[in-house]
Amino acid sequence: DVEAARRRAAVSEDLLCPISFEVMSDPVILADGHSYERAAIEQWLARNATSPVTGLPLAHVHLTPNIALRKAIESLSREL
Repeated sequence: DVEAARRRAAVSEDLLCPISFEVMSDPVILADGHSYERAAIEQWLARNATSPVTGLPLAHVHLTPNIALRKAIESLSREL
């Protein structure tokens, strides 16, 4: 559908999970400073101890909700 393609093209890459390449709905910040979709990074961390973006070892695997990013995504979704 052309309209859906236009909407996807308008979405900033910053709103996409670098693992799933989908717009995040539950973004979390990892020790590497990058944001990921919670489910995608949890699956990654079950098999890896490195950053999916940098490949470097992670200092810790605590996930912090990225509330500001979630609100920005929700706001943009309402506008589209």
